[in-house]
Amino acid sequence: MLIKDSILLIISSLILIICVLV
Repeated sequence: MLIKDSILLIISSLILIICVLV
């Protein structure tokens, strides 16, 4: 569960960065 949560966190932060760049 912890690994899944961290992966979700990383993915969401990546999406956020992409949105900011675009």
